[in-house]
Amino acid sequence: MAAVEKRGPAENLLSGTLQGIPRRIVTWLMMAVLGRLLPIRVIDAHLIPLEGPLLVVSNHLSNADPPLLAFAFPRPLFYMGKSELFRNRVLAWILRRFGGFPVERGTPDRAALRHAIAVLNQGIAMGIFPEAGRSKTFALGRGLPGAGLLALQSRALVLPVAIYGTEFYPVNGDMPPRRPCDIPRGVTIRFGHPFEVPERVDGRRVIAEEATRLMMLHIAELLPDHYRGYYANG
Repeated sequence: MAAVEKRGPAENLLSGTLQGIPRRIVTWLMMAVLGRLLPIRVIDAHLIPLEGPLLVVSNHLSNADPPLLAFAFPRPLFYMGKSELFRNRVLAWILRRFGGFPVERGTPDRAALRHAIAVLNQGIAMGIFPEAGRSKTFALGRGLPGAGLLALQSRALVLPVAIYGTEFYPVNGDMPPRRPCDIPRGVTIRFGHPFEVPERVDGRRVIAEEATRLMMLHIAELLPDHYRGYYANG
């Protein structure tokens, strides 16, 4: 994938999105409602930097992951979303209020990458799922190089996140798996320590694939063993 220039639109990208007191009210209400339906455990939220550019990377098990992470996050969190979601006008309006913008999956969508870098250049947090889709096995799949390219081009801090438990709820359009008795009911959102992707490792320049691998290893460390999948052995 070609390098992307660190150049973004001049307008304030937070304009027109939920922020400040309105956002805090909406997210508090949503967490209160969801918390009555299922336990939501948020672990180590104190590790989240409250200002500055931040690339938030997470595993992906369910359609519920993006809104749950956004509601649990203490600052505005923008997302890339598959372009199909933006074909519904009502859903597109809601997504854009939360900073969502479309990406054409399976293609080197340069426009989406330019927009993502513009988001980070304006000091906004941006969430991305490096697997580029839900895991069908509910374990980590191989991360794609686009996430690593974004980290290298923006030089933003990276915040790893692990989400699990969402796979047991019927929001993916198919029958969810039965929850084993030894797995507690509810959803866990666990934040890790933010880190910088190094420019060089062992004297070699870090390329996009390696940057993504480093991100995925940080995510894997936050997950229970049986969710680590492709990255189970480092």
